[in-house]
This record gives sequence, structure tokens and C-alpha cells, in this order.
Amino acid sequence: MSIRAAAATAAARHPWRSLLVRHFSSSSSSAAVDSLLLRSLKEHYLEVSRMTPPPKVNPPSPFTIVKGSLDRDGPVLRGAYKDEEISITVMRLANIVPADADDGDDSINQLFLHVDVSKPSRADSLHFLCGLYPDALGIHSVCLRPKADSGAAPESSRVVSKYQGRVFHELDQKLRDAFHIFIESRGVNEKLFPFLQAWLYVKDHRNLMRWFKSVGAFINEQKSA
Repeated sequence: MSIRAAAATAAARHPWRSLLVRHFSSSSSSAAVDSLLLRSLKEHYLEVSRMTPPPKVNPPSPFTIVKGSLDRDGPVLRGAYKDEEISITVMRLANIVPADADDGDDSINQLFLHVDVSKPSRADSLHFLCGLYPDALGIHSVCLRPKADSGAAPESSRVVSKYQGRVFHELDQKLRDAFHIFIESRGVNEKLFPFLQAWLYVKDHRNLMRWFKSVGAFINEQKSA
């Protein structure tokens, strides 16, 4: 399809958009465009601000919330098991793999966990990549990697030179079961789901509010310049 044909198709699907573009182009009113955008951003900001947050949920033992984790990327929870430290980072699977329209709530109910089990005497940690669901936890991979605070080489120079082990689902069933028991005995199981689901909602809500406000401030500054 040519660019002209594609433009004609888009115009047919969204005639109101074409009318708006022609209106503002003919009047050359950038101020009017800014005002329209600012008004829309404010409406969406107010709409999101009125959304009811989920009930407060505390993380299950032995985990506590990492201070400031809502405002930055990185570990959300930390816990201890004997002399080990367990840290958990979470994201939605839908943020990694775009969900199909037919997936419905399935994509929302799939979380991706990075679980690090570290020991003070070791410069590396045992890293688990897991899928978390309301009623189950599955391990995707297991490997050893340098601890973030071990004084190892900078991230840019870390080349995966060590053998990372076999693909997890190719391991013997008994070994896979043993890894599941290992991680679940440290509190990493489906009981984490209610807290992490609620935590992600709050984080997404906060990020969206911040985005509306930041874009609005940028447009407003440009308008007054």
C-alpha cells in the first residue's frame, strides 16, 4: 500500500482526526492545540486520581518492602533465610510480551519475578527467573550471576562467560522439583501474588499520574515561552 493510500485509509477510519488537523493547520493556532492537549491531559489526570486503590495488602513472611521501591526500578521485597538474603523484583508479563485481545485478564494475572538468593561469603548469587500466578509459581531459568554490590566488574563489561546450565525444562524432573522446593522453602510461592499484584497497581497508577503531570508541565512551559 502506498503512503497516499495509507493516509486515505486512516482518514476514512478517523474522519474526526482529519477535521481537527485541517482546522488547526488552516488556523495555524498552535496555542489552541496546546490548550486542547492540556485540557485533555488534565481530564485524564483527574479521572485517574479518582480511581479507587486496591485494599492494602502486606507481604507474607519473611519479606519486607524495600523502601522507595515504588519510585524506582529494582527489588520490591527483601527477606532472610538463615544466612541468606532473598530479593524479589517484579513486573507484569504483559509489559514484556504484548497481550492478545483474546487474553482478557490472563495477561494481568501473570507476573514475572527475578529472585536473587545471596550469601555474605559469596560474590555471586543464585538467580531464578519465575512466572507467578494466583495459584502457582513456575521456574523458567536458574543461573549464578555476580551480586550487584559484590564489587564485580561493571555491568557494561560483564560478559556471560560462565556456563549457565541447561534450559530448565530440559532438566530431570526430580531436579526441577528440588529447585521448586528450594525456592518455596524461602517463601517464594503463590502467596506473594496478592501483595505484588496490588503493589504493581499502585506503582502503575503513580507512574501514570506522574506522566500526565510531567507532559502537561512540558506543554505548559512551551506554551508560556
